[in-house]
Amino acid sequence: MAYTVFPRSTPSSQGVDAAGVESFLDAMETHPEVELHSLMLLRNGHVVTEGWWAPYAPDRVHLLYSLSKSYTSTAAGFAVAEGLLDLDRTVLSYFPELDADITDPRSRSMLVRHIAAMASGHHDECIERVWDSDPGDLIRGFLRIPPDEEPGTWFAYNQPCTYTLAAIVQRESGQSLVDYLRPRLFDPLGIGPVGWQQHPPGQALGFTGLHATTDAIAKLGQLYLQRGWWGDRQLLPAEWVAQATSIQIDTPLKENPDWQQGYGFQFWLARHGYRGDGAYGQYCVVLPEQHVVVAITSATLDMQVVLDGLWTHLLPALSDDHRASPDRTAADLHLARRMRQLALAPATGKPDPGQDADRWDGARFTPRDGRCEQQPTLVEVELDRTDGGWRITLVEDAGPVTGTLSEAGWSVGDEPGNEGDSAPIALSGGWQDGDQLAVDVVFLETPHRLTVTCSLADGAFEANWGTVPLRTGRLHDLRMPG
Repeated sequence: MAYTVFPRSTPSSQGVDAAGVESFLDAMETHPEVELHSLMLLRNGHVVTEGWWAPYAPDRVHLLYSLSKSYTSTAAGFAVAEGLLDLDRTVLSYFPELDADITDPRSRSMLVRHIAAMASGHHDECIERVWDSDPGDLIRGFLRIPPDEEPGTWFAYNQPCTYTLAAIVQRESGQSLVDYLRPRLFDPLGIGPVGWQQHPPGQALGFTGLHATTDAIAKLGQLYLQRGWWGDRQLLPAEWVAQATSIQIDTPLKENPDWQQGYGFQFWLARHGYRGDGAYGQYCVVLPEQHVVVAITSATLDMQVVLDGLWTHLLPALSDDHRASPDRTAADLHLARRMRQLALAPATGKPDPGQDADRWDGARFTPRDGRCEQQPTLVEVELDRTDGGWRITLVEDAGPVTGTLSEAGWSVGDEPGNEGDSAPIALSGGWQDGDQLAVDVVFLETPHRLTVTCSLADGAFEANWGTVPLRTGRLHDLRMPG
């Protein structure tokens, strides 16, 4: 079947119980630590349900965090097929200019397959040590840290492994990771614009930083479900799919059950099927036995609870016993209506300060206690009345991030002050009383929400993240790069 746009179907037509999907939604929407942003459920290559919680939307990219690793793995699979990458060559052999700097025998013996499987031999994550010791050359910094065990014998989720794998693909192909994947993966699958964070400029991080749509997540999962076959050709070698999604190393020391099932090449094995995933709840779950792909973006501090929800509520709903019938059709329609109406609850508050409006118009607020601890780059909050509501400007040295607070729930839109290169945001909230304004700022291309509270009495603001961005920096950078 050749397509770049998935065919759509009703749940019951593909043997999915819509009531089971709704049970999953109920569990997630009532869980205090889970905020879903999108869901796509595919069975037999058909989208049977999909939805985005406003202000998130289908055409918005979303920061995938470590789900980026599975795209890096895919690039490595293409590179192996093209003879650019050999899993059984040493990592150091791809960086001969570092040969004199790397003296530890374990570092020198580390193979490409070891870094692809997070089996470098280090006991723990060492990205911070690498950043601190050699920020100008992360690969040299990584290889200078002696592994604690023989490579290939010990699992540790270790970002420099994936960074190095991505760097090898870029070096051998002579292209950025995005440019390398564009004709091989993104274009054939009908994946539109993507962006990948880089360090240094020109080098994709590989282990994080990819921004892509929920549809792009679903398409990656479907490609792997089809063992690399897409349309009328074998796009990605089936051998690579088999290796990447089977146990390359055990993971017995992980705490959560779905992280104890083993690791492939930048994919996790799970109690059911396998997955790529990223911090704060970005998932590409593949269930080969059920011919199912689940793509999710979200904001959660408890990633296991989402998988538990899938196994408890969704997995039992995947049965051919759920074929179309009058009762099933009614359930399908009910789910479809629900998915069209999804929205995050807006922050509460009065849309206008009433008789105090003149006092608020033009007000400027500085960080309480002189510094915003959770977002040090934020130095001022400005408030101005406009015809459409209240313009709120978050001021950094890099420039403003601006949005308008209006009466209708979430306010989404590009502001002239953002000059096209700032993070797209949505606002909700309002006045708690005459002297306090509380606004939620959703950074629409990430999982992150910042709550800003301004006090007119002392001209101070506080700002707190729901989920803290893992690569701290400017608010301006909370968007797709490039």
